[in-house]
Amino acid sequence: MSKLDKSLDSWRNELSSEQFHVCRLGGTEPAFTGKYYATKTPGTYHCTCCDAPLFDSNAKYESGSGWPSYFQPIDDSAVSSKDDYSYGMHRIEVKCARCDAHLGHVFPDGPKPTGMRFCINSAALQLKPR
Repeated sequence: MSKLDKSLDSWRNELSSEQFHVCRLGGTEPAFTGKYYATKTPGTYHCTCCDAPLFDSNAKYESGSGWPSYFQPIDDSAVSSKDDYSYGMHRIEVKCARCDAHLGHVFPDGPKPTGMRFCINSAALQLKPR
C-alpha cells in the first residue's frame, strides 16, 4: 500500500472534529468514552483516515484502561512507531503506516503471546464487522 500524504486542511475537511484532533493533532479521547473500548463485535479495525486495516478483533482484549487494546496489529507493516516525550514522560506513539494518523501508544504490559498493549483511540478506528 502506498504512502498517503494530504494537507492538514484536506484532513480537516474530511474528518469529524474529534477524529481530526486525535488523528492529525495527536490528541487523546477521554478514557471509557470511545465507541470501541468495550466492543466485542468480530471484525477488522481500519484506520478512520485512510481505511488501512490495522487490528483484528481476535487480538482485542479488555485492558481496563478505557481504550480499545490489542496485543498485536493485523500485520507488522500496518503500524509504525516513534518515541514520544510529551507530558514529561517517554512513551511509544503508534501511527498508521499508510497515512501517519496518530492512533495511540503501545506499552509492554499486555497479555501473551506478545506481551504488548496497543492502546488505541476509538476515533482513529472504523470497525468492519465480519
